[in-house]
Amino acid sequence: MQRYDSIIIGAGAAGLYAALHAGRRGRRVLLLEHNSEVGAKILISGGGRCNFTNLHAAPDRFISTNPHFARSALARHTQRDFIALIEKHHIAYYEKTLGQLFCDGPRSAQKIVRMLLDECAAADVDIRTLYRINSVHHSDCFVVETMMGRFESETLTIATGGYPIPKLGATGFAFDIARQFNIPIIETRPGLVPLTFAEADLAWMRKLSGVSADVVARAGKTAFREAALFTHRSLSGPAILQASSYWRKGENISIDWLPNAPEDALAARKRERPKAQLKTVLAEFMSERLANALSQHGPPGPPAANAVHAGEALAVHIGAIGDMKDSALVEFMRAFKSFALTPNGDEGYAKAEVMVGGIDTNALSQQTMEARAVPGLFFIGECVDVTGWLGGYNFQWAWSSGWAAGQAI
Repeated sequence: MQRYDSIIIGAGAAGLYAALHAGRRGRRVLLLEHNSEVGAKILISGGGRCNFTNLHAAPDRFISTNPHFARSALARHTQRDFIALIEKHHIAYYEKTLGQLFCDGPRSAQKIVRMLLDECAAADVDIRTLYRINSVHHSDCFVVETMMGRFESETLTIATGGYPIPKLGATGFAFDIARQFNIPIIETRPGLVPLTFAEADLAWMRKLSGVSADVVARAGKTAFREAALFTHRSLSGPAILQASSYWRKGENISIDWLPNAPEDALAARKRERPKAQLKTVLAEFMSERLANALSQHGPPGPPAANAVHAGEALAVHIGAIGDMKDSALVEFMRAFKSFALTPNGDEGYAKAEVMVGGIDTNALSQQTMEARAVPGLFFIGECVDVTGWLGGYNFQWAWSSGWAAGQAI
């Protein structure tokens, strides 16, 4: 039996960050990882450049059944604090778009992992890889049994993430521990994930595989303006990934394919170029391939627009827009600006970047991430019911929640 002040299970972003901050406080910390290397998700993030935070990180850009829970940690350890650590280690970075910060250079994510390991080493953190957990017990202290021996400590922190990307070793370990200690779990589902469709939609979508378009994608009351990308089996791209975290099976998503065009754009073109065909005019606002596919497919719409969809829309496709009434052209445009699609599912945890749901935040302290009913037990990072937007927000939650726990364990 080896004794430590604190044991942390999971050497990803949150676990490493909690360990280095606890170590800085003089705690004797053991960090256990079942993979052969630490920071697996850090290394693949951003195509190897690691989108390590976002300049606009704020509580309203995180999803949780308790939307105020993340406020404390995010306010006390901000993106500026993590950027200061990056700059201390002289790691070059740049803003890509929408506040997303990336390391500069190919495979530069390795510099983030190296930075975290160096900080842990300076704080005398004991890091052990290829340690699989057999069991966890608790009486007057926490006892962690592994194939390599038994360890005990005053506190235990779970930083093992969730289900996404199982090929990197993702498991439901955090939820096994939660159930063992009767800590509630909010139902989980894939987030930031491509959406799939039935054959009726795929029939025209497949022809557009590889096509990207600037759109506004809406799920419920939440909308994102970014790119959508057609693949051979799904609809992806940043706008769709963002919407997927808010989408529930059976619901529609709505897409504005023409975010820069007003509803009367076709009517205005009619007066300028009455002999032009619909697909020709649409190609002024989007790629020709997309314009051709959408004009052939015809826009879906509510019953009031069915006449446009079934009759006059087809006439526009094969004839000139000058042969159509202005009101019909406006209805047609409205349909393309509110294009309803019904996904039949998503590509699951294998392709999901994050998980929505997790450890119920009502069971945790907002200040320390400690389980209210089990003193000394902490949950941090992705396993908690806090899910950020695409673009560095989830790493910021790892840093902020890891820091919060690191001040208390």
